[in-house]
Amino acid sequence: MKKTILLSFIALLLFSCNKYEINGSVTGINDGTKVILYTQNEMGGPQPIDTSEVKDGKFEFNGKSELPEIAQVSFDKQNIGYLPFFILEKGTIEVTIDTKKLENTKIEGTPNNDLYNQYNQANKDIFEKAKKINEENAAILSKAPTNDEEKAKGQAVVDQFMKLQEEMNTRSLKFIKANPNTFVSVLLTENLYFKGKMTDDEAKKVIDGLDANLQKTRNAKSISDMIKMNASKKKKTTDKSAPDFKAKTPEGKTVSLKESLGKVTIIDFWASWCGPCRKENPNVVALYNELHSKGLNIIGVSLDEDASKWKEAIAKDQLTWTQVSNLKGWKDPIATLYNVEQIPTTFILDEKGVIVAKDLRGEELKAKVKELLGVK
Repeated sequence: MKKTILLSFIALLLFSCNKYEINGSVTGINDGTKVILYTQNEMGGPQPIDTSEVKDGKFEFNGKSELPEIAQVSFDKQNIGYLPFFILEKGTIEVTIDTKKLENTKIEGTPNNDLYNQYNQANKDIFEKAKKINEENAAILSKAPTNDEEKAKGQAVVDQFMKLQEEMNTRSLKFIKANPNTFVSVLLTENLYFKGKMTDDEAKKVIDGLDANLQKTRNAKSISDMIKMNASKKKKTTDKSAPDFKAKTPEGKTVSLKESLGKVTIIDFWASWCGPCRKENPNVVALYNELHSKGLNIIGVSLDEDASKWKEAIAKDQLTWTQVSNLKGWKDPIATLYNVEQIPTTFILDEKGVIVAKDLRGEELKAKVKELLGVK
């Protein structure tokens, strides 16, 4: 009997440890309106898990959350716009919604929701700038350009948004480093990683630093699965001879891979319009300047279509190694030959032209090149 009571107590304790309670307050919604609580399914789409209803401007949900996950509420048959998501986790979550000013929605009360509020508050200036750009350029953004002048104006607006996005990415990376082992950092890592703003190694470092429960979350597993898939692709790609190719340089001269081989050769797939490629270029320039005399060669294969922009990027980034392109974008036959599906993509070849590594960056790339060159 004592054992049964003890087991029941442990089960109750475990349940209570993972229990969540959502206390909602909403204005502008009639009593009796159904409230739906959603999480995400395996494909990232909405999955209803519970319902409640508004009473005296309040609603509530109670349940069990084994792991933190993204959640959202909606009000049945109410067209009130997008409601911010929150993090469903153990504890009491306070949700306050003003349907007339959704940007004033408050979600607080648990560690990750409070941390997410901190993140949003720290980036409020960027949100305001983006909102201002959108409002000031509503006429430009509301219609398709019909001439070069309108195209230029539209591109200028896009450039403003891209600049803000890059600033947001930089702040997100700093936030992740300052707040490791949190579900908010998992979400930010997932966002940056799948946008190509973090390498496999950078994302893996974040995931490896998580506790066991956070590593089991759908978002962390999606990152880990992609890293494993990329590693599998790299393994299949390496230890075989790099297929030869020919293409023209900016000066119109036809150059082959075979004649460009050094003691170590890097094939660098990039483009002038690729932000991560351009960001990585200074590191590659420094590596080339340091080790070219020791036997390092690089051949850049651009997926550009505009010759002038390709040449301008080469000059601006000071890329002094061999550059070739067919100016066919993603239809470039060399990219097809090497099964390139994203850029930047790099292949590292030994002196025999055998692919020994793929997609290394920064210090990892430098270490591998030095190892192959026999340089300390």
